[in-house]
Amino acid sequence: MFRKLIKGKSRPDYLLLGVIISLLIIGIIMVYSSSYVQADYKYADSLYYLKRQLLFAGVGVAAMFFVMRIPYSIWKKYAKLILFSCFILLFLVLIPGIGMVRGGAQSWIGVGAFSIQPSEFMKLGLIIFLAAYLATNQKYITSFKKGFFPSIILIFTAFGLIMLQPDLGTGMVLVLTCMVMVFVAGARLTHFFGLAALGLAGFVFLIISAPYRISRITAFLNPWEDPLGDGFQIIQSLYAIGPGGLMGLGLGESLQKYFYLPEPQTDFIFAILGEELGFIGGSIVIGLFFLLFWRGIKISLGAPDQFGRFLALGIVSMLAVQVMINISVVIGLIPVTGITLPFLSYGGSSLTLALCSVGVLLNISIYSKI
Repeated sequence: MFRKLIKGKSRPDYLLLGVIISLLIIGIIMVYSSSYVQADYKYADSLYYLKRQLLFAGVGVAAMFFVMRIPYSIWKKYAKLILFSCFILLFLVLIPGIGMVRGGAQSWIGVGAFSIQPSEFMKLGLIIFLAAYLATNQKYITSFKKGFFPSIILIFTAFGLIMLQPDLGTGMVLVLTCMVMVFVAGARLTHFFGLAALGLAGFVFLIISAPYRISRITAFLNPWEDPLGDGFQIIQSLYAIGPGGLMGLGLGESLQKYFYLPEPQTDFIFAILGEELGFIGGSIVIGLFFLLFWRGIKISLGAPDQFGRFLALGIVSMLAVQVMINISVVIGLIPVTGITLPFLSYGGSSLTLALCSVGVLLNISIYSKI
């Protein structure tokens, strides 16, 4: 059915597709390498995380190819419904008995033996809606009242609901991604300066209102002040990366995964990768991400309409922001935020939504002049 609707080149950007598959394969290998010790201890099954990640990857890849065959213009038609559904999910996750608490955040909804994270759906849903809004109202974006303010209200309403869970990391990715889209649409710098001042005040309030955030900031500045508490993750991450050197200790030879670095298969998987594959392995992964971003930007610039340009830009920005935050945390440049590394970290919702997002990007590439 969808094939008849496609009137572009009839083929996606195969280079981008190859990059995604390469990152996914590296991720599956690293999920197993980083998790088999803890999986054997917790579940008496060293393949526990690997089997689930393979399932997530299989579902995600199938969804990616399915979405790739849907003309991206359809998403504009259903943008309001998609956003409304995402807001419903964000409200549902806050209801006791429906939302599941993990790591101090009520961010998941249980579905049988698995769970979904509504904030992940909101990232893509808001990108689709904002792309449609900016494509239609770009001429008003320089006006605070008609263009900039409505966009900001929508963005921070979603951010506020995510912070009620609370999930500062995902909220940061959502806000920064949307700010990139609004800025590229032509918003005035004076409006951004005013928003930055308000944002700084709000950030200070968030830090003061939750003592654990203050401790995270303190741990980031000097993790050795509390090496067994708030500074533990950062220190253990650096202990993983440091010995990796140029070539690494060898695949499967990490020492930090032996119960030193908590949950090494999720937020800190890049630390294990650096320990086992060294500077060269880490550089290859970063190089693949840069190649992804480059192709994504080219697709955005070559898209045939404004909606396609903003949609591609939003997807690329989301992935870029998430990669930069995750790797910055792992190497100790910014405080711990709880953000996964796209396509590499273990996780169902994050991996599936990332692959669906790339599916949309691949469809835009069919029409894009690249």
